[in-house]
Amino acid sequence: MASVEDGPKRTSSLYGRRTALAAPEAQIEALDAVPLASGPSQSGSFHRDLMASGWEAGIQPAPLEIFQINIGKLCNMTCMHCHVDSGPDRVQENMDREAVDACLRAIDHIQAHPLGGGLHTVDLTGGAPELNPHFEYLVDECVARGLHVIDRCNLTILRVKRYRHLPEWFAERGVEVACSLPHYRKMGTDAQRGDGTYGKSIEALKMLNEAGYGQGDPKRVLTLVTNPVGSFLAGNQESLEGEWKEALQRNHGVQFDRLFALNNMPMSRYLEWLIEKGQLEGYMEKLLAAFNPGTIDGLMCRNTVSVGWDGKIYDCDFNQQLEMDAAVPFAHVGDFDLGAWQARTVKTERHCYGCTAGSGSSCGGATA
Repeated sequence: MASVEDGPKRTSSLYGRRTALAAPEAQIEALDAVPLASGPSQSGSFHRDLMASGWEAGIQPAPLEIFQINIGKLCNMTCMHCHVDSGPDRVQENMDREAVDACLRAIDHIQAHPLGGGLHTVDLTGGAPELNPHFEYLVDECVARGLHVIDRCNLTILRVKRYRHLPEWFAERGVEVACSLPHYRKMGTDAQRGDGTYGKSIEALKMLNEAGYGQGDPKRVLTLVTNPVGSFLAGNQESLEGEWKEALQRNHGVQFDRLFALNNMPMSRYLEWLIEKGQLEGYMEKLLAAFNPGTIDGLMCRNTVSVGWDGKIYDCDFNQQLEMDAAVPFAHVGDFDLGAWQARTVKTERHCYGCTAGSGSSCGGATA
C-alpha cells in the first residue's frame, strides 16, 4: 500500500472530502449550467454541433483497436488536474482478479471475432496502475496474447522501493511507458502535481533511460504526456515535442521518444479548480471557440473500449469517470459482445468539447 511518503500530495480527493462535486451528476450539471454564447459554427450543445459537422447520427465506432483498462483509482499522488479523482484514499476502487480475468476473456473473444482483427493494444491506466496487485499478471497475459501494452505511469511510483524493478521488467516485455509530466520545467510540474514531484520524475526518467527507453527502440517506447498548467489549451504537439526534447536533454540528459499534448478535461478536481478560480466559463468558452470537427474522426471513443475497475464498460475513460454507461445491451466486461459494441452510438455531453478543441485531445495525443 502506498504511503503519503511515496509521493507529494497537492490536494485531497473530492471523494475523501465528501464534496458535492464528487458526484458525476453534479459535474455534468455544473457544465450544463455554464452560459455559452453561440458562434458561427458552435452552438454550445455538443450534440447539435456534431450534427452540424456532418455527424448527424452521432459519433459512430471505428474498428476496435485498443482495449483500455482503468485498473483502479488508488494512487500515490493526488494531482490538481486529475480527472479520475484518484489518490491514496481510493483503496476500495481496485480491480480484483475476477474482473482482470473477465477482461482477458473479453480480449480472447475480440481476437477470435471476425470484427476483432484490428485489436493491437491494451492500455493500462489508473490511478497508478502499478499499485494493483494483479498488474504484473495482467501485463504478462496480454503480452502472451501478442498485444502491445501501454502503462500510464505517473513516474514517481518508480522511485518507490517495491516498484524500482519495473523499468527493467517493462523493457523485457516491450511495454510502452506513457508518463505524465505537466512541464519540462520544475515550477510548472510542481504547481500541478505537488512540491518535489519534478525532481522525482526526472530521476524516474533517468531510470527508464538506463533500461533502454527513449533511445528510438520500438520495443522500449517512452512517451511523455503533458497537460497545460492553468486554464489554457494544449499547444501544438509537434513543436512542443522538439522543445521538450531539447530542454530535457540539455538540462538533465533525459531522452524520450514522443510527446502527447492533451487538453485538461473540465471534470473532477480540475473542474473544482476552475470553479474556485472563477475560470470555468472562460475555459468552456475557449473549448467551444476552438471546436474542430476535424478532430472527431480520431477520437479514442471510436476505436477504444474503456473498462472500469469494477468491470463496467464505457465509451472512453472520461465517460467512465462521469459514469455514463455505454449504449450497449450489456454492462460488464464479462458479457462483452463485439458485434453489439460496434453497433452502438457514443454517448456525449459538454465535456466532449475538451477532446475536440484545437488539434484534438485523446489518449494517443492530438487527433488532427
